[in-house]
Amino acid sequence: MGFFTPWFLAGAAAVGLPIWLHLLRKHKTTPLPFSSLMFFEKRTQSSIKHRRLRYLLLFALRTALIILIVLAFAHPYVEQKLMPLKRSGEVTVLAIDNSLSMRAGNRLDDAKQIARSLVGGLNPGERAQVLAFGQRVQVMSEVTDDHSPLNAAINAIEVSDARSSFGELTRTLRSIQQSLHLPLHVHLYSDMQQSGMPTNFNDLRLNADLRLEPHPIEKKVVPNFTVENVVAPRRVYDNKKTRVLVTVAGYGTSKAMRNVSLILNGRVAEAKTAEVPENGRATVEFLSLDVPYGRNKGEVKIDSADPLPADDSFFFSVERSDPRHALFVHETDSNMGLLYFKAALEASGQSAFEIDPSTVEQAANLNPTKYAFVVLSDVGALPAAFENELRKYVRGGGSVLIALGRMAVARAKVPVTDEHVEAALYNGREGERFQTASWLDASHPTILKDDRWDGVKFYQAIRIAPGNSRVVGRLADQTPLLLDQQLGDGHILVFASTFDNVANDFPKHASFVPFIEQTARYLGRLDAGPSSVLVGSFEELRDSKEAGAALDVLDPKGERVLSLAEATKAQNIQFTLAGFYDIRRPNGRNELVAVNADRHESDLTPASQESLSLWQNTANGTSSGGGGTLAGEQKPLSLWWYVMLVVLALAVAESLLGNQHLSVDKEAA
Repeated sequence: MGFFTPWFLAGAAAVGLPIWLHLLRKHKTTPLPFSSLMFFEKRTQSSIKHRRLRYLLLFALRTALIILIVLAFAHPYVEQKLMPLKRSGEVTVLAIDNSLSMRAGNRLDDAKQIARSLVGGLNPGERAQVLAFGQRVQVMSEVTDDHSPLNAAINAIEVSDARSSFGELTRTLRSIQQSLHLPLHVHLYSDMQQSGMPTNFNDLRLNADLRLEPHPIEKKVVPNFTVENVVAPRRVYDNKKTRVLVTVAGYGTSKAMRNVSLILNGRVAEAKTAEVPENGRATVEFLSLDVPYGRNKGEVKIDSADPLPADDSFFFSVERSDPRHALFVHETDSNMGLLYFKAALEASGQSAFEIDPSTVEQAANLNPTKYAFVVLSDVGALPAAFENELRKYVRGGGSVLIALGRMAVARAKVPVTDEHVEAALYNGREGERFQTASWLDASHPTILKDDRWDGVKFYQAIRIAPGNSRVVGRLADQTPLLLDQQLGDGHILVFASTFDNVANDFPKHASFVPFIEQTARYLGRLDAGPSSVLVGSFEELRDSKEAGAALDVLDPKGERVLSLAEATKAQNIQFTLAGFYDIRRPNGRNELVAVNADRHESDLTPASQESLSLWQNTANGTSSGGGGTLAGEQKPLSLWWYVMLVVLALAVAESLLGNQHLSVDKEAA
């Protein structure tokens, strides 16, 4: 029992009032006339008998009345355990969290044990269903009143590497309730991670026939260290130019030193120490990545000694190969474009390509299929055989970059594409007589990292008809500056100016280097993806030309992911485990994909009681922060009305008894 306003208990001092009325009030006598007192002896009369309590029952009523009034103002309460009410046809749903954080300690085992005890307490005829949820929801059993399949479904739940999503669970529960058309009583067994809550609270909205009862497995913050992120190259061409940057984070932790190891193909390559501040992050840099040729498995590991060792490792894949060759064709007397293009590619730190220069005359005997991509820098008439080979090269999946300058004026058409040349636009270098890039398509791969060409002056540009080409950039007078045309399976990228610092000053601006880097990656089909992906990500397995061809995928356990039928039909795959996936494609282009768990799971901070209450109250529209109470927990029950009813009864009894004693006193008087 407790009191909401205990200071009112000081009013119990008013109990002295009935004591004064019944015990301490002055004794009064009625004077009688007498002739003479000379024969009486003077004595002191004792008043003890007048100080005795009178009317004991009335005294008790008045005392109890005052005490109860004081008690009522103190607002007493008792703790009451809320018991859920059974609704007609209600189905019990047991939702068990099997996300990565449930690996900490024995959380999943504890959740399964509590769920099994609830199944054992179900009455005959009461139906239930078992769900497992992380990033996705798995239906583990049908709706049944048989305890055996329910317990078997609970035992079959295994912990995963996925991230918990209470929003996805809520959407699934709404869907189940709408399909069953029956009320659901959902028992949620989870560590209730705050990171599992959606950014939009409306995603947690429950239907009116959904009743949620959370069972938190862990209610306090558990310290945890993790390798939060690793920045490493996916492909390496020069070991001396590569580095690995590691971020180690601590959640709910104090300042500590952690050993960080760089592991390549199962062997420790280098180890360093990181000082992680309290609830903070530390970075460690490995300056070289000496890997052999081919596909390699990389891993960064720490010694955390915390209850969640699953996030102490971070995987990444790295492939060592030689640079690919690209052909740069130019006129004999014009090689400035070659110098600027090659310098920009080297300045970007991208050693994936080596530029092979060639004049127009020398290109007649070259086979473009040997090159990753081909650049035509302000060339005039190409050898007919070489131009035909370029068209075949592009239709087969190759890429060509064409820069147009003064030599394009002599031709009515653009090389390879045969797009019509409309005019050559000239602007003097004096004053403000130049054009600027007024619009760039930031979604195009060549502009993705650098969509601002502020200050670049274009003195000369070649206007061509776009045709079916995609316009990627325009000058201020709406002249197409950059166009992308698809021919067969390949691409032709046309730049309506030059790279020689004559028709423009583009090579002198900082935006030139990232443009050349991204263009080389795009034309050379160099995958710029990260060295690792998250659990739950998807990977494209085949393109349109590989339809029907068989492929193979091995998961981190070494097991085949696809069945025989799926091996020839599957278009993509979702990664569900942390580790390395070996994808063996039909074109011989094998790939090693490193997959890591979402590091939001490493923050083991539980959601607040207020958030859980708000979640529960979405079923009835309650939005008050403190109004909700979890079913099965203690809730204060006010006794104020009960005390006031007793006060009313005592007041009536006291009034009747007091009137009776008052009439007796009057008669005696």
